[in-house]
Formats: sequence, structure tokens, C-alpha cells
Amino acid sequence: ADVLVDLGPGGGRQGGRLIAQGTPEQVAAGEGATAAALRSGLQLSTGAARGKSAPARAIEVSHAREHNLRDISTSLPLGKLVVFTGPSGSGKSTLAFDVVFAEGQRRFLETLSPYARQFLPALPRPDVDRVTGIPPAVALEQRTTRAGGTSTVATVTEVSHYLRLLYARVGVPHCPRDGTAITALSPDALFARLQALPGKRQLLAPAVRSRKGTWLEVFNQASRAGHARARVDGEWVETDNPPRLQKTKEHDIDVLLYEGPLKALPRALFDRALLWGEGALKVRQGEDEELHSAARSCPACGFSVPELDPRWFSFNTKQGRCGACEGTGVEGGPTAVAEGHSAPCDTCDGSRLAPIPRAVKLKGHAWAGLAQRSVSAALAEVKRWTFHGDEALLADTARTELLRRLGFLERVGLGYLSLDRGAATLSGGEMQRLRLSAQLGAGLTGALYVLDEPTIGLHPRDTARLLENLRALVDTGSSVFVVEHDTDTLKAADHLVDLGPTGGRGGGRIVAEGTPAKVLAHPDSPTGAALRAGEWEPGPSRGKPEKWLELTGATAHNLEDVDLRLPLGRMTVVAGVSGSGKSTLVRQVLYPAARRALERTGPAPLPFKSLEGLGSVQRVLAVDQSPIGRTPRSVPATFLGIWDELRKAFAQAPEARARGYTAARFSFNSPRSGRCTTCEGQGSISHEMSFLPDVVTPCAACGGARFDAATLEVRYRGLNIGEVLRLSADEAREVFSAWPKVAAPLACLSELGVGYLQLGQPSNTLSGGEAQRLKLAAELTATTRHVHTLYVLDEPTTGLHVGDVRKLVRFLHRLVDRGDTLVVIEHHPAVMAASDWLVELGPEGGEAGGRIVAEGTPEAVAKKKTATGRVLAAVRAGR
Repeated sequence: ADVLVDLGPGGGRQGGRLIAQGTPEQVAAGEGATAAALRSGLQLSTGAARGKSAPARAIEVSHAREHNLRDISTSLPLGKLVVFTGPSGSGKSTLAFDVVFAEGQRRFLETLSPYARQFLPALPRPDVDRVTGIPPAVALEQRTTRAGGTSTVATVTEVSHYLRLLYARVGVPHCPRDGTAITALSPDALFARLQALPGKRQLLAPAVRSRKGTWLEVFNQASRAGHARARVDGEWVETDNPPRLQKTKEHDIDVLLYEGPLKALPRALFDRALLWGEGALKVRQGEDEELHSAARSCPACGFSVPELDPRWFSFNTKQGRCGACEGTGVEGGPTAVAEGHSAPCDTCDGSRLAPIPRAVKLKGHAWAGLAQRSVSAALAEVKRWTFHGDEALLADTARTELLRRLGFLERVGLGYLSLDRGAATLSGGEMQRLRLSAQLGAGLTGALYVLDEPTIGLHPRDTARLLENLRALVDTGSSVFVVEHDTDTLKAADHLVDLGPTGGRGGGRIVAEGTPAKVLAHPDSPTGAALRAGEWEPGPSRGKPEKWLELTGATAHNLEDVDLRLPLGRMTVVAGVSGSGKSTLVRQVLYPAARRALERTGPAPLPFKSLEGLGSVQRVLAVDQSPIGRTPRSVPATFLGIWDELRKAFAQAPEARARGYTAARFSFNSPRSGRCTTCEGQGSISHEMSFLPDVVTPCAACGGARFDAATLEVRYRGLNIGEVLRLSADEAREVFSAWPKVAAPLACLSELGVGYLQLGQPSNTLSGGEAQRLKLAAELTATTRHVHTLYVLDEPTTGLHVGDVRKLVRFLHRLVDRGDTLVVIEHHPAVMAASDWLVELGPEGGEAGGRIVAEGTPEAVAKKKTATGRVLAAVRAGR
């Protein structure tokens, strides 16, 4: 052994003590049975003497060929911050996620028992000869779909779990009727109160309250005691013939103990009701029912509350959620949510909770009031809380965990988010940082974390804080692999891997790797070349704007009566630190207000006073990152409108004309076409998995080509229709150069830096940034008559390499040159520097934001002492 731990001196009660610890030689020099055995002639040898090698400190990847990787081999150091970069589509995510992480995940599943593995999909082995040295891996990807419709920041981060525990254990219930604090009531006082009630009534013992089980013992006990009836989940039953209850469902069981005037109620039945109901009982007259408690009753009106547990403070449970909106917080409940309405519920005022939990207060705060606070404000409040005596025994552990989770959220730059913010409204970057904060609190060591562009949505000022947290994971002994384009992140890496030299089939090679200084100075590095060119590149000079669009009095969320002025026929960038109000102002006020003014359609804008100056603007369009399609039938070729032209090209081929094939033969959406009958033209088969997401595999009949064998025999310039779908936009542009309606949209994709996308790539596999750039290409190449359009874009640089950002900027200016107006929410310095007009919100996020702190040309804002001004000044100076 390298280290020996000797416990004893004997077994059972004679043991349990540490006798010696150290190398075998050190233990042998001590006392005890183990030391004696070692000294009796056993051969001692150290790990080094036995030739024991040190554990591997690198992940070795040999001959990876997954997707577009070109048989690459590399050594990735463990216990370091490793950053993968390169042009869009160069293979960064493939190497980090589809090879390293996927292989680590596959090997973990193989360690499970055969019984457990039968419920899990058999993960395919990546196309790689060998991967060694992989530690347990955790992937933190850019996904927002994991959160449910009712999920909030508090529920995703488990902050709500500890708040619910604190409210249930040490919160003070108040009467929902008059707000009086609920106090204890002696059994004698409660008995006297019941006897004073007039008329005939039923006395019931709430023996089971929202608990899972079959509960046969409850019915047996009631029957033996002579009580013949009980109410189960609202239905009356006979106790000697109990129903068969589903043990996996929650049930309520009330045993009927007495019927008649309560002034004649025997004290023995009253005491039995309190015993079976754990201090509570129910009194029923007709359809009216009241709960009475010896421990929790209102001294003013007698209203009683049941014993509270954490479920009462969850809007996903039947006892905790508001009955009017069913826990959605929206007037009209789930139906209204599905239809897109957003009016707060009048009953719960948007808190989602039932009357009893709404009235509970913890340190003077109701649940709704605390949940509406930002993470930073909640953290400051919880730090002020102190508990004493029995309260401390119940609350201190939960408070400590609550402080830890709020503190980690603050550390990753999300202090501006309110605890009740819907998870579905968060960006991919915000969701990723939420999960990062959870990992910081998990305390794992020796793990491998793989992150996908964690700086998305972050202002450059806040990148340093994120890097500090990634470095904290490394300092605990973990390894952090990051796919990233951000300049500061690249320079902070311990090991930088630059893939390229281009995207798609032109990429898949490691151009340079090593320290950032070495890689960025490499003559063949596309990343180094882009950074050496600098990020300050002003846009074309267009002179002083003549017309302005003016929005006044925006007060939604944290906006403080904001007045926004935007020049028409120009590109305006709206910047600011995370949570400063950019998306609220542009996407939730300006955009819907302009749509309502011009088209009389769309959702209602959030509060503002007036919108003037639209003038010649005839159309408003948000080019966002929402999917362009949710099924494999939607592909870039169909979205761009070039698929019909491609089908015509194949229909004109000699072999197609000889067989009588028309363009309809080459459709994969029509059952009467030449599509594959096995996969119905989707190119893949979806397999339903019990308790797991569906597993998608390529169609075995067509090999993913989508068409039957006869259709695939027709060729255009040596390619069949299935092979054309596998072409990248750059490759297809050359093949179909004689077809202008095909070549022009594909040229736009190349200019936008996504020429690597395949024509037949399922739309549900595209990233948000790729979907957004497809929409831009479709806009510029649309065949309809052009009208002055106001475009709203949200972070169009998402997923773009530093070298491709210039392509995007030039493309955006083409839209302005043809007479359009652009409003772009963006943090990237190169986009801000190339804008015609820049508006910065701040000065901070959340409650400390919501104001315009600077506006003007990029040169003017660079002179301001604001967060964005300092970034622009540093970029302009070449730092």
C-alpha cells in the first residue's frame, strides 16, 4: 500500500480507534497486531519500488473522426482550464462534447448493472480509435428546454427547497381572513368553542392529509372503534368495506366520528378526533366545512390552519397552489398560459400560492414578497436573519444552505435575477450559469466539466467574474473544458486548442494548440489572425440622421421611465450589463409597440407612454434565435426556399426525363413522391424509451438519404438527391452556380459565417445563432418587394468565431444600405464599434439598472466612464 490506516485494537466494541496511519514502514514501527504482522517478515516495498506509475494527468485522444474531424490526435491536460476555439463549424463542439464527453458518459453507463442498463439507451461509441484518462464528466450546455413551464430561478437552483423548509418549520401562520397571527388554542378552549356552535353538525377526524399509500390500517382502526363511515378524496365510503387506493397517489381520509348537535358532543369523541387528526378536526354542516386546530387557530375569528410542511409552499402541489390559476400565476390558469395571455391572477396576485401559505410570514416577509426580490437583495436579507433556541435547531442548517446557493448565484453574475423569474424566460447563457452555480455548490473534486460558450449574454465587464468561478473549479482539482470565442476567455486558458482552418468539410483539424501566447502567435491560426486584426472597425460613415423613432415612458420591470431615441435608416446597438433592461426595453416594449402601431397584431407591449416617428417604416420583424422548425422535415434548403429549385434541377436531368419523373418525385414530404417508405422521408427513426427521451437513429433502409433507391439513381452533376442534401452551403453554391435562385441564398450563408451548414440538416439540430443567421439570409434574398423594415435582433454573434463577426457586421450594414433600420441587442465589442448609434442601459443589473446611462456614436460612448464605455475605450486602444 502507499498509505496504510490501522484501526483497532480489536473488533466490535474493542475497535473503532485509529492506531496508526502512514506508509507501511511507519505503521510497522508502531504498536498493535498489524505492526507486529508487518515486522514478522512480510516484504515491504513502496509504490515507486513496485514500479507503480503516477495517475494519468491528460486525456489522450487518438485518431478522432467523428463528424468532420480529420483523424485528429491530441493530449488534453487534466486539472487545467482548456479552451477549444476556431471558426464556426470547425469541430470544436464535436471534439469537446461528441468525443470526450460522450465517451466519458458511455463508459459511465457501462459501469452500471445489466438490470439498470436495460432502462437506458445504448450510447454509440464515438468514431475514435482510443480515448484514455477520462474522469467523471458533467456537461453544461446551452439549453433552455429542460426547464418546465412552471420552473423558476428558485426552483431550478433549489433555493426554493430551503425557503419552503424555513417557511414550513419556523414561519408564523397568519389568518387569511384578517391577518391576525395564528396562535395555539388549548383543547378545553376548543371544546368549549365547538359546543357553542348551533345546529346539527358532523365531526370528522382528518386521519390522512395528502399522503400516498393504501391506508387499510386507518379503515380497520375506525371500523373496530365503531365508526362506520369515512370520506376518501371527497367520496363517502364504508369503513368495513374500504376502497382499494392507489399507493402512488396522494389521498385525504376523514373519519366520521359524530353527527348531531355539538352541544351534546361527548368529550371522548372530541379527544379521539384530536388524536387521530394530530391536533386538528373538521366540523361540517351541509356543504360548509371548517378546520379547527388545538395548535393553530386565529384568536380573532377562530380560523384554523393545518400543520404546515414544505409542500404547502409549492405551486405544484394541490394543497399549495392557488385554486383559481392552478399555480400558474396567470388569470385563467393553464388554458390562458397556452394561449399566450399574461394577466396576473386576481386571486393570488400572481404569487401562485393558496391563501394559507400566502399568509405565512418568515421574519416579517410573506413568500411572494421575498420571491419577487432579486438574488442579491434576497441574499442581503437572509444574511440579517438570526434564530435562537429551538428555532435555531430547526432553521440554521436550511439557512446555511440557502446562503450558499444564493452566494453562488451572485458569484456567477446572476444577482440581478428575481427568484420568481420564469426559467423559460432565461437565455441559454443564463441557464448555463444557473447550472454552473449548482456545480460550484456541489463540492465535487476531480470531475471534468464541459461548457458550451458560457459567456453568451454576458457583458465583457462580467467575463472576469465568470472566469474566476471556472478557475475555482480548477483549483478544487477538477478539469474545465470550454468551447468559446470570447477573447478574454481565450487568453485566460491554461491550454488553448484552435481548430480550423475553416468550418464544415474545410475544418476538423487542430491548427495549433498550447499556451494562448503560442497559439495566437501561430501564423496558421485563424483565431490569432482575427485577434491581431483588432476588434475596433467603425462602420461606414452615413452622416447625421434626419429622422428618429422615439419611445417614451417605458416602465416595465426595472425600467425607470425610459425615453429611447433611435435613428431611422441606421444600425443602433443597445448594450449594457446583464439584467440592465435591454431585452425588456427592446423585445417587450419597443418591438410589440411598433407591431401594434403598424400591423395591429401581436402581443400587447409592456407599459409605456408613447411611440412616435415610425414614418416610412412599413414592417417590423424580430429576427430571434427561436427554432425555424421542430422536426427533421424542416431543413435549411426548405427554409431558404431553394428546395423547389433543386427539385426542378433534378427533374430536368436526362435520366429523370426518361423515366417520366417530375419535380414532385423529389419531395420528401409527400407520400406520393419517391421518398423512403421506411422513415417517410425523415432520414431517421425515433425510438420511444421508457422514462427517457426518445433515441433517434439513422434510417437503415435509406441510410439517411430520405429517398428510395430508384429516386437516388437520378444524378445531377454526378450527385443524387440524397448526396445534395448532405452538401454544405459552400459546396452546394459551387455545384448549383448556374441557378441564381439557389446560389444567392447560399452565398448569404457563406457571408454570415454558416456556409458549413448542410442543406438537409434537420432544423431541430441547429443552434439558436445558426437559426437566427438563416433567418437573416432569408430576409436579404426574399423575392418579394422590399419595404422599409425595422429589424430587431438579439445577440446575433451567438456562436460566431471572432473572424466571422466581421462578416456578420458587413451583412447587417447591407440591410441598412438598402434602407432598413436595425436595433441590435449585443455585447460584442466589434458590433458595438461598428454601429451608427449606441445606447447603453445600466449602470448595473436588476434593481440598480433600468436607466439610459450613455448614448451616441461609439466614439462618443467610448469617452464615457460607464461599463460599455470602458470596454470600447480599451478595444479602441488595442488592449
